[in-house]
Amino acid sequence: MIKKNSQFEKEYFDKVYRNYELRNPLKKIRFYRSIVEQSVKTNKYPHILDIGCAFGKFLNSLNPEWHRFGLDTSDFAISKAQKTSHSITFVKSDLLEIPFERSFNIIAAFDILKHVADLDKVAFSIKSKLAEQGVFVFVVPVYDGPTGPLIQLLDKDTTHIHKKSRYFWLKWTKENFLLDRWFGIYRYLFPWGYYLFYPTKLLRHFSPAIIVICKKK
Repeated sequence: MIKKNSQFEKEYFDKVYRNYELRNPLKKIRFYRSIVEQSVKTNKYPHILDIGCAFGKFLNSLNPEWHRFGLDTSDFAISKAQKTSHSITFVKSDLLEIPFERSFNIIAAFDILKHVADLDKVAFSIKSKLAEQGVFVFVVPVYDGPTGPLIQLLDKDTTHIHKKSRYFWLKWTKENFLLDRWFGIYRYLFPWGYYLFYPTKLLRHFSPAIIVICKKK
């Protein structure tokens, strides 16, 4: 599980994600939003849970009439997120102990699963909170393909427990959910501040990250 200590507090964000805003440009948020909107297009007011919501930037981009919930293990992140919107429910909690009694039409986990030790338990936790025909969307870096060695070299974050291939994550998905579709993502923050973000289906077998859209079995 995500460790319950200070490693994901302000010092972590200052050191590892000191360029948080640059790493989360509008084009990236818009792409994530388009994915979830397509996934629940028949539901006018869906309930969505963003696991590892950080400062709530993604949730704030969604239709305010949606029922929006954010969860993070960081006191620092949740405290900052709560200041961004009073119409979103933000809660500090462990990922494996989702504290909401209700189910969700969509659950998102953007760059979070790499931090979670027990993937079987996290799959069970997510499945238990997905509504019938609910959708789970996640993004993970992948360490195979031609960019694998470079990703290994650039990844200095010691909290990244799982440095797996895209085929590992697709297998894990199929074991726990119904795989709908997946895309590759090319992303990189250049020294001059430009953040490359390019989702692709054509080059998904070679990308340094993937986004997976799946459904409850």
